[in-house]
Amino acid sequence: MNMNKLSGAAAVALLLGTTAGLAQTTLTGTRAIDDSINDINYAVTTDLARGNDDYRFGNPEFRPGLSGSASLSYTGKDGDNDSQELTLGARLRFAQGQLVQTIGALVEFTEATGTKTKQDVFGIYDANYYFTDRFYGFVLGRVVTDGLADAADDFKHDAFIGIGPGYRIVNTPDFSWRVQAGVGLSYTEDGLGNDTSEVGGIASSRVFYQINEALFLTNDTDILTSDAAFRVSNDFGVNYKMSDMFATRVSLLTDYNDSRADRTENKLGVSLVYSF
Repeated sequence: MNMNKLSGAAAVALLLGTTAGLAQTTLTGTRAIDDSINDINYAVTTDLARGNDDYRFGNPEFRPGLSGSASLSYTGKDGDNDSQELTLGARLRFAQGQLVQTIGALVEFTEATGTKTKQDVFGIYDANYYFTDRFYGFVLGRVVTDGLADAADDFKHDAFIGIGPGYRIVNTPDFSWRVQAGVGLSYTEDGLGNDTSEVGGIASSRVFYQINEALFLTNDTDILTSDAAFRVSNDFGVNYKMSDMFATRVSLLTDYNDSRADRTENKLGVSLVYSF
């Protein structure tokens, strides 16, 4: 009798495992749900960490010399639906005296039943040279490549580089405000080989205000102007950490682009972590 009950329970679990919406990594499907919970936790903690600005208090005390990290993820499956997924990410930082340089790279590759469905490469470069605790120069670079782009509305290559000075207007433990501005060059190429280059101005503002030990506000503003469009992005966040058990962030992201039919878009975000 007990064996029949166990067999019936196993059959139900197996049936549920084949019909559940989440991708199953075990017959019972419990691991897939647990992995999804971990993904949510990681996304929330990452959003909470966005409230902190590593460059807020002048020349950051990064470890001198070369440091960094790299990660690799690969899954392959055969059977009725052959597929494989590869993700590779790396970040390298080189700090020497007043110069700090960071390089990041990300590769994403996906193939299903012998057909490539994703072949993306991302790269970033960030350099800051600190003349004083308040005045610095910066270089920002980004490149995105889509190896599968084959249409006019798909970007095969999308690159940007900007350079300019920055200055910390206020630099105290409770309140800091830094601004930077310069010129940038963007380059895009669509899936048909048509390319476009444009020069524009860039400007950014970073504000941090700590009201008390538990509550602080942030406001990040970025402006990009060119012949094609005038774009503004503003991210206002309220970050509250009552204790190591409870932390939350409420943010309002406003994006303006005068080349769109709907010029302004708003996005409200709420992140909450409670541990006990």
